[in-house]
Amino acid sequence: MMSRQQIVVLAAVLGAATLCYGQHAKLSPDLESRDPEALVNVIVQYKQSPQERHIDAVLRRGGKHLRTLNVVKGAVYSIAAKELADLANDPDVAYISPDRPIKASSISWPNTSTNLSQDYKLQAVGADTAILNGYYGTGVGVAIIDSGITNKQDLHGSYLLNQTNQSRIVHSENILNPGGSTDDTYGHGTHVAGIVAGNGNQSNLVYVGVAPNANLINLVALDNIGTSSDSVVIAAIQRAIQLSNQYNIQVINLSLGRPIFESYTQDPLCQAVEAAWQAGIVVVVAAGNDGRDNSANTDGYGTITAPGNDPFVITVGAMNTENTLSTSDDRIASYSSKGPTLLDHIVKPDLVAPGNLIVSVLGDGTLPVLYPQNVTDQNYFILSGTSMATPMVSGAVALLMQQNPNLTPDQVKARLMLTASKNFPVSSVATDLTTGTSYTSYYDIFTVGAGYMNVWAALSSSATPSGTALSPVASYRPGSGTVSISDIAGQSVIWGTNSVWSNSVIWGTSLVSGNSVIWGTSVIWGTSAPASLSVIWGTSVIWGTSVPDSTIVVDGDQ
Repeated sequence: MMSRQQIVVLAAVLGAATLCYGQHAKLSPDLESRDPEALVNVIVQYKQSPQERHIDAVLRRGGKHLRTLNVVKGAVYSIAAKELADLANDPDVAYISPDRPIKASSISWPNTSTNLSQDYKLQAVGADTAILNGYYGTGVGVAIIDSGITNKQDLHGSYLLNQTNQSRIVHSENILNPGGSTDDTYGHGTHVAGIVAGNGNQSNLVYVGVAPNANLINLVALDNIGTSSDSVVIAAIQRAIQLSNQYNIQVINLSLGRPIFESYTQDPLCQAVEAAWQAGIVVVVAAGNDGRDNSANTDGYGTITAPGNDPFVITVGAMNTENTLSTSDDRIASYSSKGPTLLDHIVKPDLVAPGNLIVSVLGDGTLPVLYPQNVTDQNYFILSGTSMATPMVSGAVALLMQQNPNLTPDQVKARLMLTASKNFPVSSVATDLTTGTSYTSYYDIFTVGAGYMNVWAALSSSATPSGTALSPVASYRPGSGTVSISDIAGQSVIWGTNSVWSNSVIWGTSLVSGNSVIWGTSVIWGTSAPASLSVIWGTSVIWGTSVPDSTIVVDGDQ
């Protein structure tokens, strides 16, 4: 079976004519190969919120209405594939895409030492200093869209003031199976919640979350193996927006992802996170765990997953603390996905944060059963991946919003990027402990973004810029083999001409020179074949229909 990157290369070789054969402008390319007689679940986005006449039009074609998603002016239907082209001809239809599978962005491997006395995640990003200075995320709501949250003791009571046993999970709702249990059936959502808001009660304050007083809104969207679909995650985002005033939801955490099939401007999952952003909620998303994927000779570049490809959101890559207090030896996790994003060439990730061998609250479900050696003293569990780095940033956002509730999502993103540490080596090497394979990582902006998050520096900053904080676009110049970055057309972007918010300030002079990106000497687009360049810088992409297994067992970066 071909890998997804091999399929991309094949598409590049076959050329644009093959990609466009029979394709309707309003139909996602991955709908073209469906059996005409087969039923397919699709998300139809309209130019306005769907009306009864839109639903009736599908019913007349033998389809079934499954769910309305007003957050993206859309609806979910089950309909025969042969009806889609005709449905797309409706002038009210903006775009039709499959209701695609999506998966949690963690990597589970058998841990070689379950006696970690400390994972140093807080110290690495200055969160320990923030907590010592009274920033606990008190009163801020963080929506965890995941596999559920088991109501454990570390999610009860106030940090350092545990007189009350009241849970800080202030709302729980099952979006995947309405009316069903909201406990964690996979073991992923509880771990994520603990990184955000665990108070360390069961570990004598050793394993504390970034915002240990924050409130949690538990929206179950993933099943007991960490999978779901676009429509369920979009419905959960929609629900978070609806509940935002009631529970002061300032952050949505999405430790999940799937391959990119079209521009973020058409992708319904991306449109949903943008709607949350516009509603005043900071959306933090995992970059993905495909940084080791070299099947298309791209050295893992171009592997950011959706919705982390959206320029609005904060997309997070994973760092390895090396289980030491000092950050001088911290390195990028070799599996952390790299930009630029496919099709749109957005500069991602935006930040990196600790994500490797992270100890957090043990939930119920499949993962602890599969990896019992990763369970520590029956209260905590070890996981790795950009899934774990993402809630580090979500917790940091909660601290910023506690300090200044008037910050806009764009100001939060800009402040975190401005104050991120930009002190990196030129490169580092990680070796897989099982296969002996070595992976070299270069510390360019497509690997580390604006840098290593420093929440205390962000709290100490008074910067409140105006405008959007859209991640910029990268452009490849074939003649010189160089890459430049620029604002997204038509947007008033924070890191424009103002010297305080210039590109070199946001990304650091070690990563950019003016608008030109600086690379390591062996980075691919200077020397690689046109086919691999086309994968990253091309304008078309074809993915396989399955979601990459983001819980594969590997031994490396440990």
